[in-house]
Amino acid sequence: MHCSISGEVPGEPVVSKRSGLLYEKRLIERHISEYGKCPITGEPITMDDVVPVETGKIVKPRTVQTASIPGMLGMFQNEWDGLMLSNFALEQQLHTARQELSHALYQHDAACRVIARLKKERDEARSLLAQAERQTPMFTSEAVTANASVLSNGKRAAKDDDLGQPGKRVRPGISASIISELTDCNAALSQQRKKRQVPPTLAPIDALERYTQLSSHPLHRTSKPGILSIDIQYSKDIIATGGADATAVIFDRPSGQIASALSGHSKKVTSVKFVAEGEFFLTGSADKSELALLYLVQGNLANPHRISLPSSHLYTVRVWQGSEDGNYDCRHILKDHTAEVQAVTVHATNNYFVTASLDNTWCFYDLSSGLCLTQVADTSKTDGYTSAAFHPDGLILGTGTSEAVVKIWDVKSQANVAKFEGHVGPVTAISFSENGYFLATAAHDSVKLWDLRKLKNFRTLNLYDSDTPTNSGVCFYGDTFPCVYVYAFMASGNILLAIVPMTFKLLCSRVGNLVLQQYACIFILLWEDVIFFFIIAVEFDHSGSYLGISGSDIRVYQVGSVKADWNCIKTLPDLSGTGRATCVKFGPESKYIAVGSMDHNLRIFGLPEDGAPLEP
Repeated sequence: MHCSISGEVPGEPVVSKRSGLLYEKRLIERHISEYGKCPITGEPITMDDVVPVETGKIVKPRTVQTASIPGMLGMFQNEWDGLMLSNFALEQQLHTARQELSHALYQHDAACRVIARLKKERDEARSLLAQAERQTPMFTSEAVTANASVLSNGKRAAKDDDLGQPGKRVRPGISASIISELTDCNAALSQQRKKRQVPPTLAPIDALERYTQLSSHPLHRTSKPGILSIDIQYSKDIIATGGADATAVIFDRPSGQIASALSGHSKKVTSVKFVAEGEFFLTGSADKSELALLYLVQGNLANPHRISLPSSHLYTVRVWQGSEDGNYDCRHILKDHTAEVQAVTVHATNNYFVTASLDNTWCFYDLSSGLCLTQVADTSKTDGYTSAAFHPDGLILGTGTSEAVVKIWDVKSQANVAKFEGHVGPVTAISFSENGYFLATAAHDSVKLWDLRKLKNFRTLNLYDSDTPTNSGVCFYGDTFPCVYVYAFMASGNILLAIVPMTFKLLCSRVGNLVLQQYACIFILLWEDVIFFFIIAVEFDHSGSYLGISGSDIRVYQVGSVKADWNCIKTLPDLSGTGRATCVKFGPESKYIAVGSMDHNLRIFGLPEDGAPLEP
């Protein structure tokens, strides 16, 4: 029997009393609840008219499709087709989902790039705004004078007369809170220095006596060779070099690889300096260089006179910030000097730094904001600063000038508290000992050691004899003299000249017709290519136990005392072939010495390990 509604064998059969038809109970219940009549006859009917039918528990008969093999094969075929269609639909959905995911990832990457670019543009805009704010304010008195410059006949004065000499920018100055911070740092470091002892891991003297060249690394371009400055970040053992090729290079010494090459300066990088704590890095340069005339009268090098052509260029210092991937981004471009920046030095708080320039000023900066808090001009007639360094305690600043004078400044008051004289030629390097008592200064004539407690020179190290050449160049007489003079400056202060054929005159610059005085030599050089007459660097190691000096060679001295001798314990040759080792720096615990010369190679000197190959 089959259900009158579904046509299938009912699982729970019932019979209508009125029509006698057989139904599936659940189907007839639903129909009666909705319509209240018989689905076949249309007569009214209720559930009281339906009687259940008792049947035996037997196995349901198979359907016609499963009763034969062809029917089962057809059923299986239908199931397989349905499964394949379902799988195809899933594959299409997966492909669509992958495309949507790829598009979303692409949009996310593009958004990240746009955000990074916008952040960079924002930082650059902030930096430019800060520079504009620093450059805009001028002396009020000058503005009043310019506005009031009206002549008696009612006509305004000429524009050049209105402006007068360029005004000094208004600086916020070093506030009382900053002075308090500097004083607290000085007190803490002075207290620590009294308890400090030479570390037991410091390289001993017998080890330094066996130092030799371990490696040589070509970090800079050969077209403009020359490493002018070196600094080392001891915590990471990475070395920074500033080159004449206008780039600064960050070198990872343990791996022997260049970690980053910083470009952005247009002229030589004269000074590089790490900030001991944090990821900041500073570079000073000779950007916006100008033409200069150098006069040497009667071969006397004691007081060379330089005349600079007028220029409104601003010379730059850059503040770089390192990232996790080892790259450095330029955070600030500081344009507060009007002549070449010669030195950058960081304060012991690692929050401030000072730049010294040939414009005869030094600037005190806040590191985080890049703001110049004060710019100190020297009222005496000097040709500018050639070197600078902070005292280890941070309240004293030492500067070397191109007129052979060393000046000591009180940072809090910006007052010149002491002067050291006695050098011949520009003071090219200055270094304070870690003990806080000794100061080493270098010029072409010698290295002088000063006692800061008594403010006097207690020892002079004459490195070279009078016949040792320390620098050379090219010059010529007038327009018609058929010879070119090749000169070499000697340690004695004399000039050694050689005459070469006129064809070499192409190496020189021509500036009009020059009238020469008798016995006078005029040297015409591009100022951007002049390093100094005599290149000598001096540097104490971090413990204050050794003193390194570079010039025609590299020498290491054992630090003594005011009365005890300072003995030369090692002399390393300048392997660059230029005869000009421009900078020297001791590595952590003096385990190695980094040297830069006027070629493009950074050289590492140290104690060779057992079995390690040495470079020739």
